[in-house]
Order: sequence, then structure tokens, then C-alpha cells
Amino acid sequence: MLTETLGPVLIANRGEIARRIIRTVKRLGLRAVAVHSEADADLPFVREADEAVLIGPANPAQSYLDIDKVLEAARATGAKAVHPGYGFLAENAAFARAVIDAGMVWIGPAPESIDRMGDKINARNLMEAAGVPVAAGTREPVTDLSLALRAAEGIGYPVMVKTAGGGGGIGMSVAHDDEGLAKAYEQAARAAARFSGDALDGPAVLLERYIERARHVEVQILGLPDGRVVALGERDCSVQRRHQKVVEESPSPGITPELRERMLAAAARAGEAVGYLGAGTVECLVDADKQDFVFLEMNTRLQVEHPVTELVTGLDLVELQLRVAAGESPDVAAEPRGHAIEFRVYAEDPKRFFPGPGTITVWDEPTGEGVRVDSGYESGNTVTPFYDPLMAKLCVHGADRADALEKGRKAVAEFAVEGPKNNLAFCAELLENAEFTTGDYDTGLVARMRA
Repeated sequence: MLTETLGPVLIANRGEIARRIIRTVKRLGLRAVAVHSEADADLPFVREADEAVLIGPANPAQSYLDIDKVLEAARATGAKAVHPGYGFLAENAAFARAVIDAGMVWIGPAPESIDRMGDKINARNLMEAAGVPVAAGTREPVTDLSLALRAAEGIGYPVMVKTAGGGGGIGMSVAHDDEGLAKAYEQAARAAARFSGDALDGPAVLLERYIERARHVEVQILGLPDGRVVALGERDCSVQRRHQKVVEESPSPGITPELRERMLAAAARAGEAVGYLGAGTVECLVDADKQDFVFLEMNTRLQVEHPVTELVTGLDLVELQLRVAAGESPDVAAEPRGHAIEFRVYAEDPKRFFPGPGTITVWDEPTGEGVRVDSGYESGNTVTPFYDPLMAKLCVHGADRADALEKGRKAVAEFAVEGPKNNLAFCAELLENAEFTTGDYDTGLVARMRA
């Protein structure tokens, strides 16, 4: 049935996630079609696809973000389905509609779900109505500083200031007083103008009560065609620099079984509230001291860190995405086994975390029981400045957290990368950090390590 409904599958992405999707697509007997820019012509995902189409120059706006070019490639190769991966067009409802209108299968949630959850203000209002806990915050877009100051007075400092649209921590910062709010609001306004097309005199900005010493914990959900929404466990994503994730693990060492049960139930309700279909993630902020949580946002796509859930459940989330898109409602049982940790290996300075592109002269991945590497590069490839500097995801799975940490230390030490700057030294440092090794950490960990 899959081959009749989905094949060939065009992967509208690049690098490690395109390569990872290609692996499952081919395992299921489907043809995999890649699209690529001129800058990515020599990367492994292009070679490993059954067919690859050049869609433009390095600039993403002229290649990976060009809906017309992607659809033209899909039509030219006879693709029956499109998988967007993450980033680029993955949460673009207009792209999802264009794929569907072209008579192809969109491997993702309905465009309406993407629209409803893409606006953080609308999303938090929907979640509150569905009985999902939300932080005190603004229910309408804040469009000028005077409104922001008035809102902060009602919410109480500290407040988190962020754009209503977009993800990845862009434009997000914390304000502890009126002066800090003025700076944070300007930053968010500029980010809104740059990434969302909002005018600087009226950007869509959201304010929420900031939780001190919070953990960032997310729940993997899967919406099925029969209407069920299944929660497949949680991932702790609290190790972040500049509000962007670096290391993720499952299960979270900072929540009790009782809190986990409440979070998974709330995440399933969140998916049901928007008629969610396919793989998605409900992100939460957790007050570890109070063992309570609030909704942060929903990502209507596959997450970068999905391998940790796959390692502890034994599921293939990409396969589940494909089966759901084909109309199947598989029986999915998530019985976590052991502990998994993912280290994002970036081409960046391990001290200040600035991107450090370059040509890879040595690339030697670690191997062994419980080690998984999802990589987008190999020796001889060039990490260019045009895209996210993520080179690979080094994942380990152990019988328990102590075992996973030990496997992580060994794997990080064995991973040899030369040429571009990389953050493997930071990963090694983290694995010796007392806060991290005991599991008693929060989103401020990296900032404290670099203070």
C-alpha cells in the first residue's frame, strides 16, 4: 500500500535529516528523491537518493525555500509524496497546501493545524481552552513598547519576550525590569520584521511570565487517522545556548513519574484540540522545584532530536509519519527502555558558539553498541556558511543514565573531526560538569559554564 500511495517520496530538505529520511524511505521499498542547492551537490544525501534534482544556488531563498522550484522537481520526478523534514518549509502551511493542491501526499499535519499552532499567541489561547496549563501572558499581539510595559506590569517580572511566529529561540530574551524590557522588545520586534515580515512599527510580540531555573521538556506525539493522539514519551532539551538546543535526553532526569504522566496526558489533549495528524512535539517549561509545567509551543513537524525517542522506544518515527500519511493507524505502544542522549555536533567555536565553516579534512565517526550517528557530512565535504552549522547528531543509548553518560564520554572522545571548528570539546566538558552528570540542571546551565 505504501508504494502505491507514497512512492516516490521527495525530501524537501538537506544534510543529515534528508539522509536520515532517505534511509527509512528506501528501507520501506520506496524511491527517494532529493533536491539540492549548488552548494550541496557533493553531500552524501545527494548521492544516496535514488534521484537528485538541482533546484538553485546556495541562497536558501533561491533553492530550499522556493516552493515553485521544489514542486517543479516533484512533478518532474513523478513524486507522489513530499516529506519536509524540519526547518525550511516544514512548518509552512502555504507549502503544505501547495503540495496537496498539486495532487501529492503531504507527509505532515493538515495545513490548518500548522496555521493554528504557528502563531504562539493563538496556540497558547487554544491550549488554555483545551485545559493545557499556560504561563501568565498576553492573549493578544503586543504591537508597541507602551503595551509591552503595561502587560509586564500585570504579569510581573521577569518576563520572556518573543516573536509570535517562528521558532528556534530567534528573537527571544528575558527582561527583569522596564529597561531590560525595552531592549528585549526591540530585539523581538526586529526578529519579527526579519523572519515574519511584520513591520517594525507593529510586530507581533508575545510576553509570558518567565520561570526561573526552568527545564525545557517536550513530549513527542503522534496523531493517527482514526482520531487518536498518542504520547510517545518526553525529551529534556534544557542544555541550550542562546535559547537553542545543544543536547537532549530521554527520559528527563528532572521530572517525577507523576509529573510525566500529567505532561503526556496534556500533550495528547493538545494534539486532540487541533485534530493533529502525524508526528509533532508539545514543548513545555518545567518548574523542577514545584514539579509543575506550562505549555510553551507546538512544533508541527519532526524534531531534530527525534532519535532519542527512537532509541528508548524502538520506534522509527519517520516510518510512522509515512504510514500515517498513507492513511494507516498503526498500533503504537511506547514502553521506554533505558536512557538516550543526543549531542548536536556543530561547526562552531566551542567557547563562544559562533559558526566556524570550513572543509572537513578528517571525519571519523564513533561506533559500538548503543551508538548512533546521524550525519550530513563526510571527509572532503565543505560546511558552508549558507545553512545551519549542524554537522551530525551523536546519540548514545544505555541501560540507564549512568551507562548512557559513560557511552557518551567514550563516543565523544572517539569522534574525530578536523577542518571546521566544532563543539566536540564542549560536549566533553559538559560530560564532566557536575550539574549535568547529576541531572540537576536547567536552561541556564551553558550560560553558567561560560560565565
